Amino acid sequence: MTVRLVLATRNPHKVQELEQILQATGLDVSLEPMPGSAPDVVEDGLTFSQNAAKKARSAAAATGLPAVADDSGLCVDALNGMPGVLSARWAGSGKDDLANLRLVLDQVSDVPDSHLGAQFVCAAALSVPGGPDTVVEGQVRGRLVREPRGEGGFGYDPIFLPDGSDRTTAEMAAEEKHAISHRGLAFRALVPVLRDLSAQGA
Repeated sequence: MTVRLVLATRNPHKVQELEQILQATGLDVSLEPMPGSAPDVVEDGLTFSQNAAKKARSAAAATGLPAVADDSGLCVDALNGMPGVLSARWAGSGKDDLANLRLVLDQVSDVPDSHLGAQFVCAAALSVPGGPDTVVEGQVRGRLVREPRGEGGFGYDPIFLPDGSDRTTAEMAAEEKHAISHRGLAFRALVPVLRDLSAQGA
């Protein structure tokens, strides 16, 4: 049975990644875009999980369909885990990915290379109208590089070097990145719940 899911994001990069990740699992899913009439959600949670669940619940309530959402970001050891939930707006409201990335690099410019550890974290949430919410997390450890490398990905991908790799996540092919990424890990962790929905004819 095909499961109709709303992707609770208007970020085109995330839509593309989530479609690729979920379709690669072999699930029979029909992915619906967020309708323009759905309300915007203020991401005021203190954790990735709180923000993801809030977005998924709002989309499910607006559409009457099961909804999946994520909240994700970069957590830099030398910045006490920041930018964290503020990753998308670290350089201020209206600033782009490059401004956010450059600000992080400026903030760690005096930090020794040996202390540039970081991790990408993603909380993925599934909200089913009239049912329980499910929230899972995925993390990938790595470190920052001093200058952006690669043309793929988005956000902080050009400065993040996963452990065990000599390439940033922006230098990886999409399939390779999804196999190890925080978002790929989180959404694959939702697969058993989505399979149950499919079995129930959601």
